[in-house]
Amino acid sequence: MSNLPAGWRMLVHDQLPSTADLLRQKAEGGAPERLAILARRQTAGRGTRGRTWESPPGNLYLSVLLRPTAPVREVPQWGLLAAVALHAAVSPFAAGLSLKWPNDLLLGGAKCAGILSEAALRPDGRLDWLAFGIGVNLAFAPEVPGRRTATLPAPVLPPEEAAARLMGSLDHWREVMETRGFAAIREAWLERGPPIGTPISVTAPAGPLLGSFEGLDGTGALLISTAGGMETVTAGDVHP
Repeated sequence: MSNLPAGWRMLVHDQLPSTADLLRQKAEGGAPERLAILARRQTAGRGTRGRTWESPPGNLYLSVLLRPTAPVREVPQWGLLAAVALHAAVSPFAAGLSLKWPNDLLLGGAKCAGILSEAALRPDGRLDWLAFGIGVNLAFAPEVPGRRTATLPAPVLPPEEAAARLMGSLDHWREVMETRGFAAIREAWLERGPPIGTPISVTAPAGPLLGSFEGLDGTGALLISTAGGMETVTAGDVHP
């Protein structure tokens, strides 16, 4: 496709069970990075925590493959990079967008996009490949139990155009990471995230936490101030 950023290839399917499953096969087969797979419809899409993700035509269902030279511990930081890139790609088309840790995109506080990260290791413990599965409600907002959802306002971006914009944004923020380090990504995420002091609750592996958002630490982990003191969260669901 001629409108893709340099170096990217995109496979477009009318229907797939899951773009992530096909991309994983390509990655395990040695496909070079900057491969994207787009489906106009998915029959077995999934969201966070293994939730089913409804995938009607009109929305963006995209998986992208990267092979950065990075240790596995930095995978969450690349997830935050992808979130910043997604916000930057879509924000010209919708006012009121913000990020929810770690990598959901909200419109007026309702979820309109999300990112799932998947990675594989080399024997030396460094990344072999990194994949992002990205879903954006361009035309339709699927219902998610217990959460508000939203769709981007008209005029609707075609999925292929949204995908191309996102690829270019990923390239830009990857260059920022590689030249200025994660601190620049962290700063960009915080500019797009909730204000410091925002009340939040977190369903974390160690149990629920209730308090206020106090930013991100140097690794990208969530900081929440609770009645018992400052807590650092590396995994969990955040609720406003």
